[in-house]
Amino acid sequence: MEQFFKMRERGSSAGQELRAGLTTFLAMAYIIAVNPPLLVLAGISETAAVTATCLGAGIMTILMGLFSNRPLACASGMGINALFATVLVPAAGGDWHAASAVIFVEGVAILILVLCGLREAIMDAIPVSLRHAISVALGLFIAMIGLKDGGIIVANPDTMVAIGEINQTFIVGLISIVATIVFYALNVRGSLLLGIVVAVVAGIPLGVTQIPSGIVSGLDFSSFGAPFQADESGVMGIAKVVTSPTLLILAFSLMMSDFFDTMGTAMAVAKQGEFLTEDGNVKDIKQILVVDSAAAAVGGLIGSSSLTTFVESASGAADGGRTGLSSVFAGIIFIVAAFFSPLISIVSSAATCGALVFVGFLMMSEVAEIDWSDLLEGLPAFLIVAGVPFTYSISNGIGFGFIAYVIVAAVTGQLKKVKPLMWIAALAFVVYFLAA
Repeated sequence: MEQFFKMRERGSSAGQELRAGLTTFLAMAYIIAVNPPLLVLAGISETAAVTATCLGAGIMTILMGLFSNRPLACASGMGINALFATVLVPAAGGDWHAASAVIFVEGVAILILVLCGLREAIMDAIPVSLRHAISVALGLFIAMIGLKDGGIIVANPDTMVAIGEINQTFIVGLISIVATIVFYALNVRGSLLLGIVVAVVAGIPLGVTQIPSGIVSGLDFSSFGAPFQADESGVMGIAKVVTSPTLLILAFSLMMSDFFDTMGTAMAVAKQGEFLTEDGNVKDIKQILVVDSAAAAVGGLIGSSSLTTFVESASGAADGGRTGLSSVFAGIIFIVAAFFSPLISIVSSAATCGALVFVGFLMMSEVAEIDWSDLLEGLPAFLIVAGVPFTYSISNGIGFGFIAYVIVAAVTGQLKKVKPLMWIAALAFVVYFLAA
């Protein structure tokens, strides 16, 4: 195991990887409670939705660990799962099999782009300043997710965002932040994990940590093979997609989102896991992108919405995860959770607030690497940093920065600095925004 995962070489150990894997799982465990209701809304049975959510995340996270040997985890992507239920299924005439086929086609398409080297080549074409900006933006995004989950910030029709009402959820979120800071300041190993545990315990008397109604749950594989299942008329979902321009356009939009979301996530986790080079390149990015792209296709294949690399993986990396062994541990726990989902669901999203906020703090160090006095370097970087949290979308923020970089380079006579693939990416984003 040491020879395969190279733990000593990366300054880690099996115990440290286990702790990091558990931290990552707990930071992502909310998906077990959140994803199935959206899939049920789309028409999938509840037991099948839970099975697909847990097994999909478990299998692809293990493969990520084995294939890339980096501490990243996969699960059904938030946002895309909501689009699956509210946009894709209606666009497919109410057929969730066809909606799953859209996800499957998108995943296969992006996998082909990775195997051809295009996805990796575009990452290499991104200016260093924008790579740093993506890391900073993801830090703010992660912190924003944590604060939202902890009820500390809420939506407001007048000010867009405001401080939340001081209630039980707010208190648990605050406890998780304070506990994480205290443990980290005292140099306690596993400070992020301990912060989650303290918040879960504190949530019991406050009613935020729900006592499970049961312990064991059964498995239901009825959603597996969804794109190749037929509807009442006998037409398979995949056939509907390849003959529908509307569904193909939706597949393209999802591909753009998936393409650049993972790019930002990989950079964010690489920064915490110490596999980001000085010039902003992610080590072993090809393997990471191959698994992530395959995960999207697998998500469509099993009816769990699109599986993608989770930015919450940064919490495990910040808690000591340095190899793929932490991903293997997290994946195994996801598979076990398929049988014990009622028990796992006691970990509220509020309890993970502190871990996510603290990871956001750690990622802010990248802001010092950007030359803010240079308009070409600073303005596009700013639009990425602001765009990701303000639009609540990694892809949107990156798109703002890419388009701005080309425009600023053009008006300042620095077009030679724009690599050909940056032009392609910027134009693709223009199409993406127009299609949206």
